[in-house]
Amino acid sequence: MTEIENEVVIEVATEVVTEVVIVGAGPTGLMLAYELTLAGVGTVVLEKLTERSRQMKGGGIQPRTAEMLELRGLLEPLLARATSREPVGGHFAALPVPLDCTPWQTRHPFPIAVPQWEIEEVLEERAVKAGARVLRDAAVSAVSEVSAVSEVSAVEAAGDGATGGVVILTENGLRVRGDYLVACDGGHSAVRKLLGLPFPGRPGTHQAVLAEIQLTAVSPLVPRELGHMSTLTRQAGGYWAILAPLGDDRYRLTFGRTGPADEAAQAEFERDAPVTRDEISTALQAVYGLETTLGAVANSSRFSDATRQLEHYRVGRVLFAGDAAHIHPPLGGQGLNLGLQDAFNLGWKLAATLQGRARPGLLDSYHAERHPVAAQVLHHTSAQRVLADPHPSEDVAALRDIVIDLLRLPDANRHIAGLMSGLSLHYPLPGDHPLTGHRLRDADLVTEDGPTRLSSLFSQGHAVLLDLAAAVPSAAELRLPPHVDLVTATCDDDLGATALLIRPDGYVCWATDASAADRETVLTAVADGLGG
Repeated sequence: MTEIENEVVIEVATEVVTEVVIVGAGPTGLMLAYELTLAGVGTVVLEKLTERSRQMKGGGIQPRTAEMLELRGLLEPLLARATSREPVGGHFAALPVPLDCTPWQTRHPFPIAVPQWEIEEVLEERAVKAGARVLRDAAVSAVSEVSAVSEVSAVEAAGDGATGGVVILTENGLRVRGDYLVACDGGHSAVRKLLGLPFPGRPGTHQAVLAEIQLTAVSPLVPRELGHMSTLTRQAGGYWAILAPLGDDRYRLTFGRTGPADEAAQAEFERDAPVTRDEISTALQAVYGLETTLGAVANSSRFSDATRQLEHYRVGRVLFAGDAAHIHPPLGGQGLNLGLQDAFNLGWKLAATLQGRARPGLLDSYHAERHPVAAQVLHHTSAQRVLADPHPSEDVAALRDIVIDLLRLPDANRHIAGLMSGLSLHYPLPGDHPLTGHRLRDADLVTEDGPTRLSSLFSQGHAVLLDLAAAVPSAAELRLPPHVDLVTATCDDDLGATALLIRPDGYVCWATDASAADRETVLTAVADGLGG
């Protein structure tokens, strides 16, 4: 039986056979579902919840993520749902120096605030329209990998050197068979636990609450407009709080207790305890005064500062992405972006593997490229955790002053802005050209069809061979594979090369300054960079 509710597919069946099974219909899982279906890969998403959660979670789209979403035409519908379009710079540890992303030459130099459920709605609508199936009320109860392709595979994964597939059982009696399983089911991943995989790292020592609320009365201490994180943060009465106005008397409130870690720490079993109205009201009035009156509480949730990361993002036919692979303190709005970028990196590689056009090792490059990126995020959020301590020691207070002074230096600010926004990320790809492994800014181009932008060339999820100086042979001579588009264009700005091969996730995997590149050179670059 299948029914449509708000453009979400809900299906009840006894068995489903597909190519890729994704567990978790959060932003990471839905982004990956869209990437795979766009590439023609059969995809089923299993979600344990019966309907989308409207709890306050991550909702900040960083500049690099915004650029990547624009590659697929997904940014515009998200901008329409943004809670604020104010040009507020990012922050590092809530220190009072805005991060300036303009030196990175991006069209989106500021974080964009969009509620997570709004992001999920847009991504799910696109994924379902492209052919993905989202099955709700489908909590995973068992996962097993089998070796015989004939038993479980929808399509043999030629080119990866592996045979077999995965069988997933759900609590509602569904049996799902696929070539690969991707766990995108969050920090408490059921898939990870069922496979018995360790999740090494540091447990949480502090707990905090995130809530969307309305206020019926406000004191002068309540911020009237969205500003830099440092201006929205206060502490008083034994609490710290961040109160961000969303419009229409709505606010996003984040709060926790101040004090040394051993006093503020809460027992692990309290993590899932419901957030009470009295708890929110007490913290609110402690920080913002008794005149501040709590109205409606739309939703609320708890989070901690735990830091953990899987040692391997791939275990046979099972891969991990988003919070299922890594968790960290929610400082600087990194988590949602890290997961979405995992999906962009994994999607085209998994599609190439399933469609038999992947070079050996292409799928393993997902772990090789993304694990260090998450490790870096865990590293700098740990540093922010110390700097943002609401009860800093004298030494930490001195360190904060030094870091604030450094952030006022343009070069230091640029470095940290690139780190927090994702704009400085580059992959250690083979090749000696300085552009290799880096993003390419969204330049204005002129093609035979007229003016366009670089980002518009990636809407189909293909790689792009961009010829800016008639440097490569014609399409007829090259005979490129169908997942690579040759685009001949001119650009008034110097992009740093005469021709570039750009992966579907927007990173340069080959470039040349030569006036001409022969067919063999180009096709070798395609095979090495894209898998075939």
